Amino acid sequence: MYWNWFKSGCALGFCFLLAVFFVKPVGVSTQFVIFDGVIASKINDGLVVKDESSKSGYRSSNAYLNKSGGKYAKAVANPFNYGFIFVLSMAAGGLIGGIVQRKDKKNLIKQLPLYHQERFGNNPLLRYGLAFIGGVVVLWGSRLAGGCTSGHMMSGMMQTAVSGYLFAAAAFVIAVPTAILLYRK
Repeated sequence: MYWNWFKSGCALGFCFLLAVFFVKPVGVSTQFVIFDGVIASKINDGLVVKDESSKSGYRSSNAYLNKSGGKYAKAVANPFNYGFIFVLSMAAGGLIGGIVQRKDKKNLIKQLPLYHQERFGNNPLLRYGLAFIGGVVVLWGSRLAGGCTSGHMMSGMMQTAVSGYLFAAAAFVIAVPTAILLYRK
């Protein structure tokens, strides 16, 4: 089954509404920092330690993990929280969606869109490489901005946060000219 953009957007908006209503606003990029912290804490035992005097009960030798009273240090010490499970569920959902799409040959989405093939050729490895580089740049920018599109734009705008609208405007002001430059159309 393949949904058009409108149905997909409504479904996504409904999922975000449920998440905000029942749990908390959705944010994804912070969980990559937490994952990095989990890996780093396996290498450096002293990265995150219990500290009863800290607001969260944990502290870190890393300034970023230690901010907000050790909130991120606590998440590194106990990574299986709502946000981490949400990110894992997104990956599982993408995998399930890919499997379902493969079974429905009639509506199968092509791996290399025509506009990409016209600009860069029919090389899936190049497509994956460009997607990976784009993902790294987006994640880096998300951390600089203090959150990602799901946190700032989707959840932020849903809560009518001015920062969410500013983030969305900035994202499109940069994304549209970049796409025009990249695909030359």
